[in-house]
Amino acid sequence: MHDISIGFVPLLDSAVLLAAQEKGFFQNEGLTVHLKRETSWSAIRDRLAVGQLQAAHVLGPMPIAANLGLFPLSPSLMAPFALGLGGNAIAVSLALGDAMAEEGDRGDLDPTRSGKALKAVIEKRGAAGLPKLRFGVVYAFSGHNLELRYWLSANGINPDQDVEIVVLPPPLMPDAMIAGRIDGYCAGEPWNTLAARRGVGRVATVKSRIWKSSPEKVLAITSSVSEEKPELVEALIRALYKAAAWCGERHNHDELALILSRPDYVDVDHAILKPALDGLIAVNETSKVQVDDFFLPFAKAATFPWQSHALWFYSQMVRWGLCSHSPRNAAIAIGSYRPDIFRRALKPLNAALPGASLKVEGALLEPTAVGASAGGLILGPDGFFDGQMFDPDKIDDYIRGQKNFS
Repeated sequence: MHDISIGFVPLLDSAVLLAAQEKGFFQNEGLTVHLKRETSWSAIRDRLAVGQLQAAHVLGPMPIAANLGLFPLSPSLMAPFALGLGGNAIAVSLALGDAMAEEGDRGDLDPTRSGKALKAVIEKRGAAGLPKLRFGVVYAFSGHNLELRYWLSANGINPDQDVEIVVLPPPLMPDAMIAGRIDGYCAGEPWNTLAARRGVGRVATVKSRIWKSSPEKVLAITSSVSEEKPELVEALIRALYKAAAWCGERHNHDELALILSRPDYVDVDHAILKPALDGLIAVNETSKVQVDDFFLPFAKAATFPWQSHALWFYSQMVRWGLCSHSPRNAAIAIGSYRPDIFRRALKPLNAALPGASLKVEGALLEPTAVGASAGGLILGPDGFFDGQMFDPDKIDDYIRGQKNFS
């Protein structure tokens, strides 16, 4: 038996890891896995760095940032497996939600309508001499920070001047909003639903409408483990792939919600967790909107570590001054995601895998059948809400063309 400690943060998108443990997928692959619950991404980062964890459920940009040496203690990480697509939302306080409604937001999660309404609120507050609105994100090197900034910027809001962005652990977000410390936040489920159900906030839009079929969490493994124990890594990928397929079946969502609700896992009532697994998003105390692709653990190649996803994260890190751009840094970003290891691990399963490792993000407007190593793979739609596309072969042009308000 292989033995490994894996960290996770209590979120809906830890589902694949938790299901792999509880449904025996790890054990069936000869793995003894010790799951370690952490409340913050900085704790995950540090425990990976000092060897207390050998792998973890992490934010998509974290392996890139680690390999670029952007952390105080930067472990060398690689990401051979994606833990799903989507799963985040942007919640706002009741007061801000009411102000946005007065400016045309309909509560239908439309990222353009809600963004334009927010811009109008910000302009009125500025004219009245009121303080800047403050938004929380879970970590600087997170999809949450980058997608919040993308949404704001595409709607004409300068993330670095028109609002303030601060970092908080996801479980503290609703309480921070109740205390008036923040006016909104971008976080993973269930922390948006909790704000809506508790009557302290509203959901303004969701990740899967800002960028459809967009990446979120990945499995990060320390490079030392990957190099020294390749059989363990491949067994881990196979177990997670099977668990992801189980999580993706709607008829398993009741059981999955019960697993996630355990005190040692997400520790939130299963009745709060189940609707989001089904894509039914609570906008406020009484209203819900169906978002069928809100969180995809398996469909549409949700487990595949696309190197174009890594490059898009990198492009946004460059855009907002989190790192510099160079051929070397771009190569490090690409190399942080490892579809080669993913393919090697799943070869015995004859799984339907993408033939390419990069794709033009935003090019698929409809679900599209693609060539794969085995039949039956559907990708997309994967469009950005503002109609932009990201061609990883033209990353220099993309970075130069991004609006950064400088």
